[in-house]
Amino acid sequence: MDGINNNYRRVHRITIVNKTIILSDKDKQELAKYAESEKPYESCAILIGNEDEKNWIVKKLFLTENTEKSRATFTISPDEEFRVDQIAKESKMEIVCIFHSHPESEAHPSETDKKFMRVNPFPWIIYSGVTKEMNCFILENENVKQIPITES
Repeated sequence: MDGINNNYRRVHRITIVNKTIILSDKDKQELAKYAESEKPYESCAILIGNEDEKNWIVKKLFLTENTEKSRATFTISPDEEFRVDQIAKESKMEIVCIFHSHPESEAHPSETDKKFMRVNPFPWIIYSGVTKEMNCFILENENVKQIPITES
């Protein structure tokens, strides 16, 4: 990540959450398919695009490896996150969302998710392997707020 500028964007992002995630139906299907293929482990991805005053617009998915191979948590390697961030910058985009699945539970943030949402204060899309539901959340003043996902 790019230090001070990125940290400013992240802090700024936390205070403005009356937005929606714009995600194509094709991308939703791809994320769900990837989550199902990674069972029994959590899957994860980084979504890049652009942010405007009303939306986070997802333009490209990067399906990433869960280096933990865990049913209850995920880790994206710092090298992979850096690579995706560089690709985004070269394309005049930025990381706009983190995706992961809960193979055996609901599509709501766990306590572990909340902890990492503080460190990575992007919108987080969570897919439930049980209900097949996909929801998006952001941490606002230590409270989890659900953000609508709108299909483009």
